[in-house]
Formats: sequence, structure tokens, C-alpha cells
Amino acid sequence: MNKALFWDLQGTLGGEAVASLETFEPYPFSKEALTLSKNHGFRNIVITNQSKIGKGLLSKETYDKEASRILDYFNSDGVLLDEFLCCPHTSEDNCNCKKPKTGLMELCREKYDLDIKKCFVIGDMGKNEIVMAHNAGCMGVLVLTGGGRKSLGEFRHTWAEHEADIIAENALEAVKMILRK
Repeated sequence: MNKALFWDLQGTLGGEAVASLETFEPYPFSKEALTLSKNHGFRNIVITNQSKIGKGLLSKETYDKEASRILDYFNSDGVLLDEFLCCPHTSEDNCNCKKPKTGLMELCREKYDLDIKKCFVIGDMGKNEIVMAHNAGCMGVLVLTGGGRKSLGEFRHTWAEHEADIIAENALEAVKMILRK
């Protein structure tokens, strides 16, 4: 298993794009999307920016509790999520793990010996996920859930130099389109 889908969390697998993690509820099709990708040999890895931690608006304890709740849901019938990684930093911290930087992808690439050319980044924010995919050298998939429609419309200028390789209605459609490639 040397390929992975790098998933955004909020707005992609559930919840609102910029809402609190405490209000995250999975979309009804998300488990099916993760199962389908897993059944076709992909690792499922969540990478989420949680700058509210760095800003003091979300405690590490609350984050850990919510991350555990989300993992318990997705992994309740077997491991669908191989990793659940978070960048807690603000933009001012200038870390290498905040999307669209690729630090967390690199950790996973090394840990799982991933062939980055067989990997995809899926998310609802072009300025984060599509740019991160291109920075890493893999394919970027924009979903229209969460902030996806606005990302493609009024916020398109924030990632104008890049194009999504796939645009899908939601996470499940994204996986189906990836499998047809």
C-alpha cells in the first residue's frame, strides 16, 4: 500500500469549513468514501489546520477529545483512517506543517514509503489543499462541499496560479473519479 489519499477534515469529510472542531459532524457519505478508497489500496490520512489551538481559542485537551471522537466514528468498523494529523500553528509561526506546506505529507511519505505520484490531496479549500498537492507533486481534488463552491468562485484568486486536477461534488464522488483515472 504505497499510495494515499490526504484528506482535509472540515468541509470535506463533514462539518463546516471554518467552524469549531467541537461542532464537526461527518457527512453521511464520508464513511463510504473512506471505505471505497481503503478497498482500492489507498491509505486514508487526514491533515487538518487547527490554528485555533495556536491562537488560544481551542485547547489541546479539547482538540484531543474531539479528534478521538472523530477517529472513533470513522474507525468503529475497522481502520479507515490511518493517520489524523494536525497543524496547531498560526501563519505567524512559519512552520512547515501548515497547509499548503507539505511537512505533514512528508512525514507520511517517509513513514509509509508512499509513491507521491500515486497520491491525491482532497479538500474544499483550493488555497490549502490544491496548492499543497501541487507543492508535493501529486494530484489535487477540490470538493464542492464546505467552502468548495466559494473557493472555486469568490476566493479563486487565492489560488489563481493552480488548477484542481479533479473537481467533485463531494468526497464520495471524488474517490469514484480518482478510481476512474
